Amino acid sequence: MLSYKQALDFIHGLNRFGIKLGLHNITKLLELLGNPHKDMKIIHVAGTNGKGSTCAMIDSILRSAGFKVGLYTSPYLEVFNERMRINGENISNNDLARLTNKVREKVIYMRENDLGSPTEFEVVTAIGFLYFKEQAVDFLVIEVGMGGRLDATNVVTPLVSVITPISLDHQQYLGSTLKDIAKEKCGILKPNIPVITGPQKPEAMAEIEE
Repeated sequence: MLSYKQALDFIHGLNRFGIKLGLHNITKLLELLGNPHKDMKIIHVAGTNGKGSTCAMIDSILRSAGFKVGLYTSPYLEVFNERMRINGENISNNDLARLTNKVREKVIYMRENDLGSPTEFEVVTAIGFLYFKEQAVDFLVIEVGMGGRLDATNVVTPLVSVITPISLDHQQYLGSTLKDIAKEKCGILKPNIPVITGPQKPEAMAEIEE
C-alpha cells in the first residue's frame, strides 16, 4: 500500500511521459478499473476563460439544492487534494493513497502488456472517477484539462455540456486559429446532449452551432 507521499511521487513522476492527447490510454485504464465513469450524472465544462469559476458556481448551486456533488478541477492552488472534492471537502490523504495504489497496479499491467503508458493527467482522472463513483455522488462537475476532443475527461457522456468563452490557448496542441481551438473545445459535445455556452466571438460561436 502506498503512503500519501508515495502516491504523489508516483503521480508526479508520470510527468516524464508529457502530454499525450487522445482517449486510447484513459479508455483502457478505466476499462481495467471497471469503467467507474459510467452511469454518473455529469456536467462537463470546457472553454478557455472562466472554466474553474463556472464549475465552482455549478457545484455551489447543486449543493445549495441539497445534492451530494463531486467536483473535479485542475490545477490546484495549495494542495493536490483540491483537484477532487465532494461538497467542498478535499479527498483525504488516505483515500488518495489507497485509490492511487489501485490505479498504479493497472498502469503497471498496461506497461507490461504493451497496452499503453498513461500520463499524469490520465491517471489523476482515473483516480477521480474511482473516488466519485465510490462515494456515490448525485452529480459530478468536471473541468476539462486541455482542449476537449482528445482530453482524458472526454470519455464521459454528460447530462449537459458547457462551453465557456473561447480564446487562443495551448496553440501548440490545439491549433493556431480561434476556429481550430473552438473545434477542439467543441469535441466534448455529444449527440442529443444539451449545450450551454457563454458569450463567444463569432468564429467560436460558428463552431459551436455547427
